Amino acid sequence: MKIDCDYILMDIEGTTSSISFVKDVLFPYFLSNIDDINKLSNIKEVKYAFGQVLRIVKRDENRDITTSEEVILQLKKWCGQDLKITPLKTLQGILWQKGYQNGELLGHVYDDVPVMLENWNLLGKKMGIFSSGSVNAQKLLFSHSVKGNLSTYFSNYFDTNIGSKRDSDTYSLITKKLALPSNNILFLSDVIEELAAADMAGMKTIQITREGNLQSWQQSVSDFSEIILT
Repeated sequence: MKIDCDYILMDIEGTTSSISFVKDVLFPYFLSNIDDINKLSNIKEVKYAFGQVLRIVKRDENRDITTSEEVILQLKKWCGQDLKITPLKTLQGILWQKGYQNGELLGHVYDDVPVMLENWNLLGKKMGIFSSGSVNAQKLLFSHSVKGNLSTYFSNYFDTNIGSKRDSDTYSLITKKLALPSNNILFLSDVIEELAAADMAGMKTIQITREGNLQSWQQSVSDFSEIILT
């Protein structure tokens, strides 16, 4: 499939990396080590994320949380439901950092990904990531991947701090930050709602259909090697 673009923005889960890696490796690691969050309470990002949890629970459930134990219980609940909630993603990234740095975790990427990242880089294309996982978690996955350090291929990382992945306004904001015409940006994802939002913002879009994910978008490929950039 031939596509003319200057920039490739890509999702992670189900696109560059397997869904099972996130569900069967990263989430269990977070839940197994979640009590360590209390030891990191002096870190600014942890304090802020805890405050976000309190505000979200008050807003959505009209319930007051007063202890760190209650915060941890809430985080476990959200993780079990695979909710894309920003403070959860922030704290997951902080705990995963330990796992990546001590070698307990290696980020999964599909075999075609490093090959095509190199090819696109040689073509002079810029690349970025937009994932519900925190920017820190994104960088850790690609810098400690099973294929080595792939983080150098990416010039930008975006997470849900910029907005929902299913909201077209978010992709318009990303377009402004990249200072590119929207039709010069190609967005790759396995999720139709994300592709629709990016399409509405004027980006070019391709669905990635890995692991039995059925084609449900007008343009789709089973892996990156089927995309020919011009």
